[in-house]
Amino acid sequence: MSFEKTKWIWQNNEFLPFDEAKIHATAFGLHYGTGVFEGIRCYDTAGGPAIFRLKEHMDRFYASAEVYKLKIDYAPEALNEAICETVRRNEFKNCYIRPTAYSDAGSLGIRSVCPTGINILAWEWPNDFGAEKLAKGMRVTVSPYRKFHSSMIPTTAKATGNYLNSILAVREAAARGFDEAILLDVNGNLAEGAVENIFLIKDGKLLTNDQNSSILLGITRDSAIQIARHLGCEVEIRDLKLHELLSADEVFLTGTAIEIAPVREVDGKIIGNGARGPITEQIQKNFFEIVAGRKPEFQHWLYPIGQNAVAGAVA
Repeated sequence: MSFEKTKWIWQNNEFLPFDEAKIHATAFGLHYGTGVFEGIRCYDTAGGPAIFRLKEHMDRFYASAEVYKLKIDYAPEALNEAICETVRRNEFKNCYIRPTAYSDAGSLGIRSVCPTGINILAWEWPNDFGAEKLAKGMRVTVSPYRKFHSSMIPTTAKATGNYLNSILAVREAAARGFDEAILLDVNGNLAEGAVENIFLIKDGKLLTNDQNSSILLGITRDSAIQIARHLGCEVEIRDLKLHELLSADEVFLTGTAIEIAPVREVDGKIIGNGARGPITEQIQKNFFEIVAGRKPEFQHWLYPIGQNAVAGAVA
């Protein structure tokens, strides 16, 4: 990951050169982790660069902000246009986009109510695991860290502070030589990867869990479910047990950063044939055709960055 090609950042309704986009040392969100964000991808398509499922991402962005009472003084259409203009100004065709809303400077102490700052950052970020692991699959481990329960911190809000849990898990896994961590929930059921949702395939059926397993309801997760159903694959959504992971015919993870990535091994236990399975490959293939604009029936998932939106703040 590199920011070297990022020239402009949108911050609080103005575009700033990369080196001038700063947050004050007294920002409440810096001290207490009160912020929410989205991870979104823009793909180069035959019709030009387009953002994948922008509406769904921004709906979740506003919903996450509501959970933490972060008041966003911009209409969704205004932020959509700011996102598109950020991509255009940086002259990106394929990039990762991160809008963030956070408690800005004003006061400190957990009872303080501060203004909400907004940043939109875009940079070139290829898939975390590269073409080889997208075909051969990842080596993962079951983390000693558990995913927190929604009665502790809301799990369906994409909040900045939530990712301390993920950082601990992924660093512990990396220290032991694994590509990724799998977290269990407080009941010992499968939750998710450090920053991904999890899917199992058994006897031709796609299995995944939902918010009852303390997961973030991923946009790529939903895309994989819809693609699987479009391909005629039965999808079952329920709690998943650890033994089901170990005995699955295929396993894959989904997320904006890794897109759709197969798992070949869990703590030394080979999954299926030890590489990407046939159903995973079909879902993955269709996903990449969709984001490239080659599937007309899914064209509504793509938001061209040339598309104009009404800009402006709301009261």
